[in-house]
Amino acid sequence: QVQLVESGGGLVQPGGSLRLSCVASGFAISTYAMSWYRQAPGKERELVARITSVDSGTNYADSVKGRFTISRDNAKNTVYLQMNNRKPEDTAVYYCKGSGPAYFPRTYWGQGTQVTVSS
Repeated sequence: QVQLVESGGGLVQPGGSLRLSCVASGFAISTYAMSWYRQAPGKERELVARITSVDSGTNYADSVKGRFTISRDNAKNTVYLQMNNRKPEDTAVYYCKGSGPAYFPRTYWGQGTQVTVSS
């Protein structure tokens, strides 16, 4: 059974740090581009960060550049999102997504983890 399970969410004060993890099962992430999305109340889901499968190249939303870092550990079948210098506008449900290669274009989503930034 294919699953993506996020963890690490919670309440953090502004300026604090948090690391999210996304563990995959049922497939190997090594050939998948992996992404983190977020959705705040009343807003559309947006891409936060993405990491490719080929060379682990990364790209980020402008709103998180310099504060967030996405990384992957293919041996552990896990993707991470390190979030530093958190802001209240980072409050959202964070989702992990796996996008398969061109020869196997499947997409998998996790169930999401809530992150709240508040003092």
